[in-house]
Amino acid sequence: MRDSLTLLKSMVWVVVAILFGSCGSDVAVSNKRESHADSVIFEAGSQEDYKRMIVLADSFEQLGDISSLTANRWRGSATYRLGQYRTAEFYFKKALECEVLTEQDQISYNKSARRLSELLLIKGDFEGSLEVAMPAVAKMKETGIGSDIDYAILLNNIGCCELNLGRVHEASVSFYQAREHYRNRWQNDTVGRGVQEAVLGTVYTSQAYINTRRFEDALYWIDRTEMLLDRYRNLESDIRKDYIDEYQGQIEIMRAVANLGIDSTERAANAYHAFLETNYAKTSMGRINANDYLVRAGRYAEALANYRYLDQMLRERDIELTLDNIQLYLMPKLRANAAAGTVDSVRAMAIQLCDALDSAIVKNKMDDAAELATIYNTSQKEAKITQQQADMDRQRWVSSMVAMAIILVSFLVFIILRHRAAKRLAQAHKRLEEAHAQLQSAYDQLEETTAVKERIESELRIARDIQMSMVPGIFPIRDDLDIYAAMIPAKEVGGDLYGYLLMQDKLYFCVGDVSGKGVPASLFMAQATRLFRTLATQNMMPAEIATHMNAELSADNEAGMFVTMFIGLINLKNGRLDFCNCGHNPPVLGNSDGSGAFLQMEANAPIGLWPDLEYVGESVENVKGRPFFAYTDGLNEAENLQQEQFGDDRLLQILSNQRFSSAREVVETLKAEVKKHRNGAEPNDDLTMLCLKVR
Repeated sequence: MRDSLTLLKSMVWVVVAILFGSCGSDVAVSNKRESHADSVIFEAGSQEDYKRMIVLADSFEQLGDISSLTANRWRGSATYRLGQYRTAEFYFKKALECEVLTEQDQISYNKSARRLSELLLIKGDFEGSLEVAMPAVAKMKETGIGSDIDYAILLNNIGCCELNLGRVHEASVSFYQAREHYRNRWQNDTVGRGVQEAVLGTVYTSQAYINTRRFEDALYWIDRTEMLLDRYRNLESDIRKDYIDEYQGQIEIMRAVANLGIDSTERAANAYHAFLETNYAKTSMGRINANDYLVRAGRYAEALANYRYLDQMLRERDIELTLDNIQLYLMPKLRANAAAGTVDSVRAMAIQLCDALDSAIVKNKMDDAAELATIYNTSQKEAKITQQQADMDRQRWVSSMVAMAIILVSFLVFIILRHRAAKRLAQAHKRLEEAHAQLQSAYDQLEETTAVKERIESELRIARDIQMSMVPGIFPIRDDLDIYAAMIPAKEVGGDLYGYLLMQDKLYFCVGDVSGKGVPASLFMAQATRLFRTLATQNMMPAEIATHMNAELSADNEAGMFVTMFIGLINLKNGRLDFCNCGHNPPVLGNSDGSGAFLQMEANAPIGLWPDLEYVGESVENVKGRPFFAYTDGLNEAENLQQEQFGDDRLLQILSNQRFSSAREVVETLKAEVKKHRNGAEPNDDLTMLCLKVR
């Protein structure tokens, strides 16, 4: 009997292990799903589809792929970009109320605290902003999870709040701490992004000291800003000259205002003169910002001349006349007219101000009502999700108890039968083992079927949600493959595209050129890129991909747009190249002796013109060791000042003389040759190149 009880206890622990022992693997799967969900939502945001971001956050939260904290962070980011600042504030606060359970939760907490403290700072709620930012900094130090940019922005927000609350010493400490984190950021950065972030941070710091009339401190931080801008100017990587010019202009205006604040009028005038030397001073935004100095200096005639560009600046920046923007732009203009004594202009401005205030108040009430409705709907939705999760937990608990009860009863019967007869005990034991094996098999099959079904349904749902995709900028690093591509866009022309998809030993790739110009071409390009990636993931041959893309893009194509494309598929094991050329320039395929020739191909029509076309595919048995180069007509048709084209012969000559060391070197060499051929002429078309070699 004692042996039977021991056996019973052992089997109970086995059951417990079966029911609850898979927690570790569940965590790993959960982390993978959360990372995938975050990348999908981020991609929707990069396409400025902010409403889709909210839909995706809701869906992934209901599926359990992301936590409530992360979901609220994404909702807050989306509504912030939509200009719904009250709703964004609501979501960020909801995020900070959630429990931090994972590393991803901590990252989402940091981002939410950054944005919420910024919103409260802009509103003038300095105490509220500090109550968000300071605990966030403490939590990052405690957990060790937080980037330098998170620290820098939060500390900068803290400094601005402390300065406005009269805590001058504490503000100085916070600003210096923020500066150190900005320094960590740009010291490890080779492309200039970190220096740009540091410039922006010190601009905010300088402006905060100006706004609180601490002009000596402002001049110190203005000098720090200029030092950072000089560092960016001297970077070896590509830099934006328009960025340097704009921020140099802002620095000179701040320096002029600060010097005027300490009665150093000559230095202020010199700084303003330096501002006028920038191109930024000639823009509508630069002219409006210049009035910060001109009004303080009493130069009202010049300020009023600049204010003539206010409407143009508002249109260019797509700025609505909200209550905040009326206070920021129209009221200073009214005061400038009043100070200048232009009675008629003051009258006209007063009427304009009244009309703008009336419209802004009405719109503000409508926006408030819409945002409050969103907040109410969100609360209802969260209550529903909570109830669903509670029901699921209850069902799991009941199922576990039923399973435990069934197994315990089965073992009790087994013990009783053992005492009656050894033969019957053996038979019963055998039947029990068979039943247990069948039950385990059925459970495994059910679990596998459910997981597969959920994964397929999730991927299909996500595929329907993603409408556009980005041109890839990162390329795989493999021993058997060298691939690199680049796209150099021209002004006001149709869009080129390229893409690749690497699935184990299969490499799909494409290069294309969309007809037309402007936004329609960009949208058509994005749709073509998305269709290529979607169809490639279904293991289709290039001709099938072209046929399906044509059927999709030619439907309701009233504008008559089309795209020429070269679509290829390489088996990296045997080197076989299957391809379909859809009205595109023939690529160049190199030979083992270093020479190269244009690939002879079937003449297919471009994609998108005529429905019901069946595209013809072709193949090359083995391209291993042979460089392959595809391009758009922005290469061979590039023109110099005499309108002479680069030409196919020159292309073949360069590729034949170019010793292949890497795909990137081939692309960079041709990029330099095209620039040399243009000799100062503006690009007449987009230029896209893709080079690869299977080793």
